[in-house]
Amino acid sequence: MHRHGHPVTVLERDPAPDARPQGGTLDMHAGMGQVALAKAGLLEEFHALSRREGQAMRILGEDGAVLRDWPAGPDDDRQPEIDRGLLRDLLLGPLDVRWGRGVAEVVPSARDGALVRFADGSEEPYDLVVGADGAWSRVRPAVSAAIPHYTGVTVVETTLDDVDERHPDLARLVGDGSMSAYGADRVLTAQRNSGGRVMVYAQLRGPVDWHTGVDPADPEAVRSCLLAMFHGWDDGLLELLRRGRAYVNRPIHTLPAAHTWTHTPGVTLLGDAAHLMPPLGVGANLAMLEGAELAEAILARPGLDEVVRAYEELMWPRAARWAEFAIAGLRRLVSGAAEAVALFDEFQPSA
Repeated sequence: MHRHGHPVTVLERDPAPDARPQGGTLDMHAGMGQVALAKAGLLEEFHALSRREGQAMRILGEDGAVLRDWPAGPDDDRQPEIDRGLLRDLLLGPLDVRWGRGVAEVVPSARDGALVRFADGSEEPYDLVVGADGAWSRVRPAVSAAIPHYTGVTVVETTLDDVDERHPDLARLVGDGSMSAYGADRVLTAQRNSGGRVMVYAQLRGPVDWHTGVDPADPEAVRSCLLAMFHGWDDGLLELLRRGRAYVNRPIHTLPAAHTWTHTPGVTLLGDAAHLMPPLGVGANLAMLEGAELAEAILARPGLDEVVRAYEELMWPRAARWAEFAIAGLRRLVSGAAEAVALFDEFQPSA
């Protein structure tokens, strides 16, 4: 919309672009996220920043045995990886981003548009508010009473820096892209980011309060707890947990797969705000594609409310199909190496 001369305001809760780390890496799919980047005129810049080699993937058992190893070709553009921070900065570019504008609630107008109420007590009216504010969206309650529920799986995240220089054995273990090891109710994933950084994710099937009695701000205590939960695993794999400097607890929540809402003029949703699902590489791509489709529809014809209604009716069934896939996929991934290998074999070239 910015490219076509239509003003768009981005309201961001973070006080500044560098207020916090943006997390790990995302794969942008050729038929989804890359489509949106092309429509925004950013595809060439994306390819310059992304890593084709990041598509490489290796699957291990909890004993460290390699079960599958898929390399990435130098010309493979199916779903190259890009750091979240780089992608965010690329997308924001010249847009009007208002930092430090946390939204408290959105109130649809009785006539048209919606009123945004901010955490500081101020208010502003808008023609259309698009809730792209994630799992715990402050915009969603304006159209839906749905509340995310815990899946029974938690991810504990940590980071390794300068892996090639400081931890060459772990660098070889992870490879050029990602490595995942699977056991019953446990998964250990390590994924390359740019700048020699590796993000490590320990997935645990269990209660949301699995860490009761452990101070989450005490890295030694969290590390000891995790190592106990992965007791018996290959010692080389456990080094990924031992070398972490801090640990972030991330319970995985979802919305119902078929989440919809009564169309409400002046407000709509996209991405995790609309269809929160387990992180199996789809959510960000859907959000990107939905943003592009909504923008193009608004530009193509008059009648804002009719356009938004049509967008929602297109988005809902597609998101439901992907959510069902992701929810079922998460169950399979935490059910052991055999189920994980079978799932990936369905979507990867032969080893």
